[in-house]
Amino acid sequence: MTLNPPTAVTDRETWDRALNQLPAPQTLQSWDWGDFKSRWGWQPTRLLWADGTGRPLAAAQILRRPIPKTPWAMFYLPRGPILDFSDLVLVSQVLRALADFGRSRRGLFIKIDPFIPIAAEPDDPLPLPGGQACRALLAELGWHYAPQQIQFKNTVLLDIGLDEEALLAAMKAKWRYNIRLAGRKGAVIKTGGPADLADFYQLYAQTAERDRFLIRPAAYYLDVWEQYLQAGRAELLLATVEQTPVAGLILFYYGQTAWYMYGASSGQHRQAMPNHLLQWAAIRAAKSRGCTGYDLWGAPDVFEQTDSMWGVYRFKMGFGGQTVQTLGAYDLPLQPLPYRLYNTLLPRLLSVTRKLAAR
Repeated sequence: MTLNPPTAVTDRETWDRALNQLPAPQTLQSWDWGDFKSRWGWQPTRLLWADGTGRPLAAAQILRRPIPKTPWAMFYLPRGPILDFSDLVLVSQVLRALADFGRSRRGLFIKIDPFIPIAAEPDDPLPLPGGQACRALLAELGWHYAPQQIQFKNTVLLDIGLDEEALLAAMKAKWRYNIRLAGRKGAVIKTGGPADLADFYQLYAQTAERDRFLIRPAAYYLDVWEQYLQAGRAELLLATVEQTPVAGLILFYYGQTAWYMYGASSGQHRQAMPNHLLQWAAIRAAKSRGCTGYDLWGAPDVFEQTDSMWGVYRFKMGFGGQTVQTLGAYDLPLQPLPYRLYNTLLPRLLSVTRKLAAR
């Protein structure tokens, strides 16, 4: 196989067309995500590798951010690069090219976060060989498991290529019952638009306060949500009871996959089971778009009941999905000593920030 040097892509149409010819294109590698992040301190570069005939073989949207008070920058590929990870020769060539890219631009380190499954279930005794081979190759080339994981490492995937009756049959019985109960209790699902985003953010903020997780300023979320809604690659669904919004979610669409990226609820009218009905409406909406995969976006790092995500995880699993454990994010230090210092100071800074936010 002849792999041409990467070319920089500077237009949306070329990028999206190429990405959708590759295996498992990811929404965080889409043009829209890079465009959005460019307004929040990141500079995107989009590299495309092709063979001698021009057929796309790999793609990498690389986000660059200067590190304050230093001459260096960090590079991050959210859910990238995109390529056939069973082709280890191709993987090696792309990883080496990414390293060269980072070194030539005064990078402190480069972080990749590819979607590479390594196990199919929490207690799976037989790890997937493809993921293990990629892990060994990364170690050989100097990459190591990142101390700072940005995205969820594990998730729950639902095959929605089945018909609705089969999807309902695959759910836990209590989940099917709650979906029907929600209708009887007066829960109603509606599709929202940009004018509803402020109300959805209020629900999201209530959820963050109740469940004790940090969120960014409202402007950040309104920016990304508007970006994707206007591009036709997101959908806002709201659950109301007695005409009061009590829950909502935003789906992101890319290729044949829908991602349950953002969810929120007020905690009101829980007896009406609005969240069960909301997820079922989301699954049906994704099917109507031609999606065959539904990513419920997030599962525990440790599959124990003490994990803070355990309750959310049980809720997601009730819809009949499969847990997928992935390789996670990997770093390549380009300046080893400053990189170690950076990773010593950053956790302390984040800890102080969380404490201040909690107060």
